[in-house]
Amino acid sequence: MKFWEEGEDPDPRFTLANERTFLAWIRSSLAFLAGGIAIEIFNIEGIPAWINSTVSFVVIVTAALVAVGAAFRWAKVERAMRTGKPMPAPRLVPVLSAAAAIGCVFGLVVILL
Repeated sequence: MKFWEEGEDPDPRFTLANERTFLAWIRSSLAFLAGGIAIEIFNIEGIPAWINSTVSFVVIVTAALVAVGAAFRWAKVERAMRTGKPMPAPRLVPVLSAAAAIGCVFGLVVILL
């Protein structure tokens, strides 16, 4: 049974490349998850607990958004390859970039305090 009933099977190399990209997004999601857990577990001196928990929460939510977004992106790309339509723009990039910037700011605050 085909996963997608519409369109034609793409070159297997493209399907495998799409899977590798999906797995790269999942690795990024797992890295954010680990970072969020680490932020929550290791209380940093001079940072109020509520700020620590808020940053941890934001990082963990970002991890979940990236994981879900990766699945949707994989499906959209697979469908585009099967139907011959243009590839969709990666909507995860701004989310990931914003989360990384927030993490950098938090890191700078920790270092400078």
